[in-house]
Amino acid sequence: TWHDQPLESLAAILETDPNQGLTPKEARRRLERDGRNELRKGKGVSWLAILLGQFNSLVIGVLMVAAALSVVLGEKVDGIAILAIVVLNALIGFAQEYRAEKAAAALARLTAPKARVLRGGHAVQIAAAEVVAGDVLLLEAGDRAAADARIVDSAALRANEASLTGESQPVDKAAGVLPAATPLAERSNMTFLGTGIVGGSARALATATGMDTELGCIARLLETAQSGETPLQRRLDQVARRLLWACLGIVAVVFVLGLLRSVAPFELFLGAISLAVAAIPEGLPAVVTVALALGVQRMIRRNVLVRRLPAVETLGCAEVICTDKTGTLTVGEMTARRLLAGGRLYKVTGEGYAAQGAFLFESAETAPSQEPDLYALLYAAAACNDAEIVDRSMEKPAANPPCPPLRKGGLEASRHLLSEKDSGSSLPPWEKGGRGNFSVVGDPTEGALLVAAAKGGIARADIEAAAPRLAVLPFDSDRRRMTVVRRHPDGNCAFVKGAPETILERCAHFRSGGVTRPLSEAEKATIALAAEWMAHDALRVLAVAQRPLADNAVELPAIGSLPTGGGQGEGELNGEEIERDLIFLGLFGLQDPPRGEAKEAVARCRKAGIRTVMITGDHPDTARAIARELGILQSGDAVVAGAELARMTDVELARDATRIAVYARVTAEDKLRIVRAWKTRDAVVAMTGDGVNDAPALKEASIGIAMGRTGTEVTREAADLIVTDDNFASIVAAVEEGRGIYDNIAKTLAYLLGGNAAELAVMLVAAVLGWPLPLLPLHLLWINLVTDGLPALALATDPIDPGVLDRPPRPPQAQLLDREFIRLTALTGCLTAAVALGAFAWEFYWGGGVEQARDAAFTALVIAELLRAFGARSNSRTVFELGLFSNLRLFLIVAASFALQLAIHHVPTLQILFAIEPIGLEQCLGWIGAGFLPLIVLELRKVILRRNAAP
Repeated sequence: TWHDQPLESLAAILETDPNQGLTPKEARRRLERDGRNELRKGKGVSWLAILLGQFNSLVIGVLMVAAALSVVLGEKVDGIAILAIVVLNALIGFAQEYRAEKAAAALARLTAPKARVLRGGHAVQIAAAEVVAGDVLLLEAGDRAAADARIVDSAALRANEASLTGESQPVDKAAGVLPAATPLAERSNMTFLGTGIVGGSARALATATGMDTELGCIARLLETAQSGETPLQRRLDQVARRLLWACLGIVAVVFVLGLLRSVAPFELFLGAISLAVAAIPEGLPAVVTVALALGVQRMIRRNVLVRRLPAVETLGCAEVICTDKTGTLTVGEMTARRLLAGGRLYKVTGEGYAAQGAFLFESAETAPSQEPDLYALLYAAAACNDAEIVDRSMEKPAANPPCPPLRKGGLEASRHLLSEKDSGSSLPPWEKGGRGNFSVVGDPTEGALLVAAAKGGIARADIEAAAPRLAVLPFDSDRRRMTVVRRHPDGNCAFVKGAPETILERCAHFRSGGVTRPLSEAEKATIALAAEWMAHDALRVLAVAQRPLADNAVELPAIGSLPTGGGQGEGELNGEEIERDLIFLGLFGLQDPPRGEAKEAVARCRKAGIRTVMITGDHPDTARAIARELGILQSGDAVVAGAELARMTDVELARDATRIAVYARVTAEDKLRIVRAWKTRDAVVAMTGDGVNDAPALKEASIGIAMGRTGTEVTREAADLIVTDDNFASIVAAVEEGRGIYDNIAKTLAYLLGGNAAELAVMLVAAVLGWPLPLLPLHLLWINLVTDGLPALALATDPIDPGVLDRPPRPPQAQLLDREFIRLTALTGCLTAAVALGAFAWEFYWGGGVEQARDAAFTALVIAELLRAFGARSNSRTVFELGLFSNLRLFLIVAASFALQLAIHHVPTLQILFAIEPIGLEQCLGWIGAGFLPLIVLELRKVILRRNAAP
């Protein structure tokens, strides 16, 4: 550990001089000894390996064997068709997964390209990869730390460590010695590789580089994370195994029956293998892949990008969603939510850095222009500020937050600051209303103050023009306040903001009802109590005050009396003299607020049987308040902080995982342990995140979900899905899509296997009865790929059931081929086979012979399958309840398949190929009537089962 030792000891261990740095010669020696300051890149995955991985499935293996056997048996058309389907399926999957498995390599791109260091007492700029342990780093605002380093000295240093620790706000950094047990997020005397410096400056002693840094530790964790098979892959492998055993059973039965009838063994073997190949649903992999690919397209419209196809369905069976707080459940942008001014408590509406919102007092909207105390508070907050708002969508920096346009007869102060004719042109376009895509340059807390002022019609650019700065006393961790002195016509005025207790002890007056009065100790206690109440509500509290600096000015200068020109100050004043006898203006309660739609999304998850768990690097009190507001934290649920989690064994964590709703102050390793604990309980876990510290857990989870806007490249590369709007509600929408996709795959599989069962039954019964083959191999291929395959593709695109989130998730152990599935498939196969065998028998014994009998069996089977597609859309709702045209694609495909079936009966070339004859109208109507019988029986079964299940 580097944070718990005196600097003198640290310098001795690292053999360096904090004032001079290393000599160039020594730095070169260490670089050769320790290696470059780079993270180890992950093993590259070649395109060939990704392509070959698409064939790593038992279903695909069975189909490949079927294709090979078809060619050996002389059925080259069958074999080529099956092989084409397998290749098409692989190409679709390859296209989706080409960029997968690059997370560790992406970590290297987070390191700073350049660094300023002391070498032999001189400041030099070098490549960040050449920084070595013992170097003295020179840091300032805008830099990215080039190594893990211990701070030697600093001036108001602040760092954004959200991507590493999950802490949503920039943290103050200063020299000092900390206890050895200090958690990573609280090591205020250290800076870490890859984190950003947002304010101040410092000298820091590099203690670790490359893979020895905290970022390097995460890179190692990422290498150990394993996501494993998805539930869909496991279920499809189960289907393939059962199909394989079914095929072997068919071979055995047919072989035995043939031997009993004294058929030649070789001929028996060929016939049995033909039947086994016919039992395989060739279209299944293509249907599954198409269903997933179409789901991908629907998810894009719902702000979710899919990087790995199986992840689409996996999310549909998620039982637990472990979600980050900042930017996912919350807006990710600090916002003023409560204000105290003139003894009145105001609520502020609106989210983030767009100046859209209002001020509410006792639930009634009020205008700051009509509230002098509120206006004075907002004005001072904007005057004492160093932040800027940037409109990313316009790629321009804005001197102020987006501000409502000035209205005639509106804000009094604005009319003094800007003439009527200039008011429109002085504000950039993005400050004239509209939401935009805004971010803060500087401290997010100061950005929130600017936005609050903009909601009141106050633009900092106007303040800068009318009341220029004369002096700034910057914020630091010792003073805990910041002061800006500006020029006023009656004398300079100091605006001060900082911690409530620090500001209050320096206040002698307060403003109430537009009048400045002396501040009593009792009133100070009341204000302190209000600040404490805000803090207990997980708000970050800032106090704002000001002081006129003219000798005879005790009263606050009149609003709007600021000059329009520049000027110089009246002499320098020290901080202690400026920051005394302040006039207390009020309090700001700031918070990264929950997203408006997040609460409803969490409720939908609960209704769907999905547990939502918050995992954050924030303080436990903040996490608890947000979780309670969103409904994540329920009665009996626990909040566990990182220190307590570290004391728990993996067994204890897995045991208690179901009662813990919130984890706070956690590290990357903690997140990985939490995901593994849920997986130990055989739960399907989704993990969301945006920071580098989330990447290992995202890769380990059943499904990893990265944030597209705020997420780091590392996180996005480790994830299966990317939420493009960083919104938890979009994740819930993706769950809905995933469940719908699984339903469609299940109904499609049932439809395909029902048809295959019918084909097998027809062939087996004919073999037992000693009939000629009712169906030729080309007939079977036509049925499987055209009259079954095309409707199956339409079933895969069936609209999602509106109540899909009203039922609990499927258990991970649940099988596609359960008892009910097998019963329904057997019944469907028997009914359809009965129609085909009846048609065959009619023509064989009382019609025109074998050719006509085959024709009848083939056509009757095709018609029955096509009509059955309408009933296959649901196991409980009838065709009439679903609506014949609610899946228009299915209706059109069935109609087209009917047309194709008629075409092969009447096109001479196709007649010869399929060995069939033209059919008359009477025959066609008869076969259609017979084809309706399976559909009618299956629909009546739905009605009977529903009535029996009714209470």
